[in-house]
Amino acid sequence: MHEGDRALRRERRLLTLLGFVCLALVGGALYLQFFHGQDPCPLCIIQRYFFVLIAVFAFLGAGFNGWRGIALLETLVLLSALGGVATAARHVYIQANPGFSCGFDALQPVVDSLPPARWLPQVFKVAGLCETPYPPIFGLSLPQWSLVAFAVIFVFVALSLRLRRNARAAAR
Repeated sequence: MHEGDRALRRERRLLTLLGFVCLALVGGALYLQFFHGQDPCPLCIIQRYFFVLIAVFAFLGAGFNGWRGIALLETLVLLSALGGVATAARHVYIQANPGFSCGFDALQPVVDSLPPARWLPQVFKVAGLCETPYPPIFGLSLPQWSLVAFAVIFVFVALSLRLRRNARAAAR
């Protein structure tokens, strides 16, 4: 078996794993919402969208048989993770400065008017405020965990792309 084929299969398996991890993170947020009454705010919903986007791009990338398609989808994963980092960082900032609103009135109609909010209102409809502090999980708030997850995804996918680019350059 050729080393390139093995590396391609490994990358596709990792993308599939990434997709399932992102869906599991959204599932965890839904568990907290439905079983612990932690209503999602506009920024929570936007973070859910970014996790779903990462999952979709990861699954699509895993379906490609060539590096070019995988690199394109991994770039989209990076952009989505960056958007998630920005959103989660904003949410962490708002929770650290509770007098500073997330713009609930301004963001809610926008987030609630997106098609997924109409298709799956239980998952993508705003029901809470960004300032609401919920009990921490292992010492971190949910927005902090989200920030960590987006940052880890960004770093690992960026490293994967960079290492692959360096390996191709060395092979030339």
